[in-house]
Amino acid sequence: MKILVTGANGLLGYNLIRKLIEDYEVQAVVHTSPEDPVPGVHYHQIDFSGEWCADQLPKQIGTVIHLAQSSRFRDFPEQALDIFSVNVESTARLLDYACRIGVNRFIYASSGGIYGSGSNAFNEDSPIIPPGQLGYYLGSKLCGEVLTRSYASQMESTVLRFFFMYGPRQKRTMLIPRLVDNIKAERLISLQGENGIRINPIHVDDAVKAVLAAMEIAPGTTFNIAGPDVLSLREICVLIGEKIGKDPVFEIVPGKPEDLIGDSAAMLKQLRAPMIHFTEGIDDLLG
Repeated sequence: MKILVTGANGLLGYNLIRKLIEDYEVQAVVHTSPEDPVPGVHYHQIDFSGEWCADQLPKQIGTVIHLAQSSRFRDFPEQALDIFSVNVESTARLLDYACRIGVNRFIYASSGGIYGSGSNAFNEDSPIIPPGQLGYYLGSKLCGEVLTRSYASQMESTVLRFFFMYGPRQKRTMLIPRLVDNIKAERLISLQGENGIRINPIHVDDAVKAVLAAMEIAPGTTFNIAGPDVLSLREICVLIGEKIGKDPVFEIVPGKPEDLIGDSAAMLKQLRAPMIHFTEGIDDLLG
C-alpha cells in the first residue's frame, strides 16, 4: 500500500516515515527539503501556506496521514492567514484530493488542547471549549476535525488528539525541550500554585505506534493519544533536574493550575498502550 504523510520533517512525521518505510511505499510532503532524508521515501516539497496544486501529489494512494501544521501557530493575529492556510485550507484540499483519487483512509492529527483545562481527565466525549474561547490555533485544529468527519461516508476517517508529545529532534520552543533548556540555564520556571499544571505527555515512539495501529481500526473514530504518567509541572522539572544534576528554580505565580490530562482508555483498548515512562523518555532530550 502507498501512504502519503504530510509534515514529514516534524517530530512525529520523521519518526513515523522511518517506521512506515519498512512495510509500505511512502510519499512524504515537506515544507523544506530534509537535511537527513529517510532512505527509500519519495519526497514532495510543497508550501501549504502558498500556492500549490493537488496535481503535485501522487495519483494512487491508499492512506493519507495529515500531520502538517503551521509553524506560526503562536503568532496570532499577525500570521492568521498562514495558520489558516496550513491548518484548515490544506486539510480541505487534501480531503478533496483523497476523495477524488479513491483513498481508503484519512488520518488527521489534532490537539488535546481543544478540551481546555480541568481537574479531571478528558475523554473523547468530553465537551470542547466554545469557539469564542478556543483561540485561533486550536480553532483551526477543530475545523480540521470537522472537515475530516464530513468525509466519513466517502472514506475511513480517524482523528487523533495528541497530548504534549516529546522526543528527539523536537523544536526547542515546545514545552518539554523548553523546560530542559530553562533548567540547564537556571532560568526561572513559573508555577501556578505549588505544583503547576498536570499533564500526561507522550513519547514520540509511543505516538508512532498509535498511528500505526490507527491505520487498522474501524472508521469514524477519535482517539486521545496520551502518555502513561500524569505529572505536575514541578514533578517534570524535578525529574529533569535530577537527570542533569541541576535543581530547577521555581517562582510561584498567582492563578489556579489549568490541568490538561488526556483519558487514554480508548487508546489502550483499541490502539496501543503507551510503554515509555517519562523517566526513560526524557533521556532523548538531554543530550
